[in-house]
Amino acid sequence: MDFQLTPDQIALRDTARKFAREEMVPVAKGYDQTGEFPLPVIAKGFELGLMNMTLPVELGGLGLSHFEQALVVEELAAGCAGISTSMIANDLALLPILIGGTAEQKERLVKPFSETLRFASFGLTEPGAGSDVSGLATTAVRDGDHYVLNGSKMWITNGGHADQFTIFATVDKKAGRKGITCFVVEGRPEGLSSGHHEDKLGQRASNTVALTLENVRVPVANRIGAEGQGWEIAMGTLDNSRPLTAMLAVGIGRAAMDHAIAYAKERKQFGQPIASFQAIQFMIADMATELHAARLLSYEAAAQLDAGQRNTLVSSHAKRFAADTAMKVCTDAVQIFGGYGYSKEYPVEKLFRDAKLIQIYEGTSQIQRMVIARELLKG
Repeated sequence: MDFQLTPDQIALRDTARKFAREEMVPVAKGYDQTGEFPLPVIAKGFELGLMNMTLPVELGGLGLSHFEQALVVEELAAGCAGISTSMIANDLALLPILIGGTAEQKERLVKPFSETLRFASFGLTEPGAGSDVSGLATTAVRDGDHYVLNGSKMWITNGGHADQFTIFATVDKKAGRKGITCFVVEGRPEGLSSGHHEDKLGQRASNTVALTLENVRVPVANRIGAEGQGWEIAMGTLDNSRPLTAMLAVGIGRAAMDHAIAYAKERKQFGQPIASFQAIQFMIADMATELHAARLLSYEAAAQLDAGQRNTLVSSHAKRFAADTAMKVCTDAVQIFGGYGYSKEYPVEKLFRDAKLIQIYEGTSQIQRMVIARELLKG
């Protein structure tokens, strides 16, 4: 691997960093308090090309590499993880189409997102099927040239604002994962409804809702892949998205470390800055080492995608380690701030709350360990 960034990559990273500092950081606290959808910030990011970054050039995208997208996501997450999650949610929702769709489907269902600011949502998790994806209960019944979808989806990012939904449903419950099939629901057809915005612990600027599908009719032309290929498409999508989720964690942790370092230099106890105490120095040193390791794991997972390699093992390493590292770094940052770290007046409290979600969504840290063990044991 070449660890030297090209001039173009440096410029891209710096653009994202400037955007995060100037457009996200000043408003992050306000959106965290209100839970409002940060549409003005997202619109500015779209105009700068900080959304839909890896869409192929032929579909109107920038055609950036996964590695380059990872560089951007770290910078955005250091600004605000909630806003960042809403900005990259399209990538997750459109990936199944890019992975399993036909040329016609990509042109019709993906390209429009590079032309105007629109939101798509990814619908896999259900009230009774989170980590156990194969247990999903949403059904799809063929009816002539359509499928009729019924069921519920949970924790749908941007679901209250999206006008396109990638939904996984089963055409045969008895078949388990072999019955799972992928569909794209366009617009908000009759029978599709979204619930209230969830009042979450962290990443509160990210819109999160439940979806209900009651006899929603979807054209056969909007089925992605063949019947029963949904499991494979979903797992391929998560392999692609894990490096980004890992970089979200790295960005959150880096911001917490930066705040901790600045505070340790200013805060005085016993007549000297607490940064002069070895106990504080060791905490900061561990933060830096573990974040650096998490970043490199994420880089490798993204680089494997760019090389066309299967990255299941390394992407699970990256997501698990980065998520747990971010939580540890943020916990230590709160500790360095002491009582002030527990106050909403100071930034590390929000980062602490934002970090927790990375250990849960897109495969919990425990699920990542299961994936890692499975990959190793099967050789």
